[in-house]
Amino acid sequence: MTENEGYLLLALPLIPFGVAVLLMLIPSKERAAIRLITGLASLVMFAISIYVFFLFDYDGEQFQGVLAWPWFENVGFFGENGVQLKVGIDGIAAPMILLTGIVILTGTWVSWKQEYRQKDFFILLYILVAGVYGTFVALDLFFWFLLYETAVLPMYLLIAVWGSGRREYGAMKLMMMLVAASILIFTAIFGIFTEAGLATFDMPALFAADYDPNFQKIIFPMVVLGCGTLGGIFPLHPWSPDGHAAAPTAVSMLHAGVLMKLGAFGIIRLGFQILPEGAEFWAPGLLTLGIIGALYGAIGALRQTDFKLMTGFSSISHMGYVFVGLGTLNLIGMSGAVLQMFAHGVMTALFFLLIGALYDQSHDRELTHYSGMARQMPIWAIFFVIAGLASFGLPGLSGFIAEFHIFSGAFQAYPVVGGLAVFTAAITATYLLRMFARTLFGEPSPRWAHVGEITWPERAGAVVLSVSIFALGLWPAPWIERITMGLQLGIPEVLS
Repeated sequence: MTENEGYLLLALPLIPFGVAVLLMLIPSKERAAIRLITGLASLVMFAISIYVFFLFDYDGEQFQGVLAWPWFENVGFFGENGVQLKVGIDGIAAPMILLTGIVILTGTWVSWKQEYRQKDFFILLYILVAGVYGTFVALDLFFWFLLYETAVLPMYLLIAVWGSGRREYGAMKLMMMLVAASILIFTAIFGIFTEAGLATFDMPALFAADYDPNFQKIIFPMVVLGCGTLGGIFPLHPWSPDGHAAAPTAVSMLHAGVLMKLGAFGIIRLGFQILPEGAEFWAPGLLTLGIIGALYGAIGALRQTDFKLMTGFSSISHMGYVFVGLGTLNLIGMSGAVLQMFAHGVMTALFFLLIGALYDQSHDRELTHYSGMARQMPIWAIFFVIAGLASFGLPGLSGFIAEFHIFSGAFQAYPVVGGLAVFTAAITATYLLRMFARTLFGEPSPRWAHVGEITWPERAGAVVLSVSIFALGLWPAPWIERITMGLQLGIPEVLS
């Protein structure tokens, strides 16, 4: 990937931000224009994301497509390249960019039926997406944190204004916990800036700096707890199920599909790549929190009868696998963690798309109220089964290849944890099969006689997500090659 091709990376956050600004200038009543602009923009972002993913050379340099424009340098306590707009990606960021392109495309399509203040909804949604893309491509720690917060803050209004159920409670709980976590990240960043003594926020320079081992052991937990809160790490996860349950469909898709991955990505970027000795010291603790979260989320999902709450707890469980993989400190386990970030992203986005499609017609998420949906909504049921089978790791689907790597790495590092991870997968299969039995089979309930098939935009979104699930499950090489390269070049001290 050449330097000139790096302009594609710059375009990824600029396109949704530009769309948000353009939408501010369009009258709210011009709904057709809003759908046209967002539809074209989401297709362009999707196309660029796919192109960037395959353009990334897994035999090349660690960071590719690097572009930089200095902003503050040799001013005050800033030295050369003190703060700069710098973009570039490695093998860890490349699949996350692809994931974001897939989820925003499908999330845009299903949001076209949003009736209430549609323009304002898309403005906030696309500002959020600009922050997500920016966080994945930023190579300056100042802009990284700025864009990370840009991705998080719109969630409050998106849930509080357009959500359902206890939306104000869910939005406030989410925002309070994530802002508190951001304080830890902010503190860790300035600690790193000061300890490095380089007078720059340039991330490759900070990766190469020497840090006192005791400093790393103090700061690494702050990074894990700060970024891990967004990733749903136990015990800082309580905001997540309530946020999932209250959020509108596209926001749930982005929340679980992409934003939770942003937290895990932050742990890799700020924790493992900058503070490798701290990562080695605290890895058993991270792995312990991961397996507790995986078990807790699975058991919590087993107890739920609300579609969205069940999927919310399931997301905590699957993100627990990510932290288990990172805590193994071996290549196969950590590769599995990043694979799981992608696999869970597309799978849970499909789940929330389908749950939202059903809720929009029935306004009821209680799964015990449904039966015979396979007869009444056969297309919906097919996609729902695909999402469920991917969730409990059926071979040939995305979940299997990710969980196989994580379980293998866990058995190599801590066999007991590997056994508990497999037990968690068994619990996952239990609650999903129970959900299928209750909702898909039997006689259709007369109560839902008015409920019809999902709309064509929802079908198109489900197809895109399902193809992504099968693509990773059947042809994982492009993902594995890039992720392995990113880990080997990014954290050699840890993997050695």
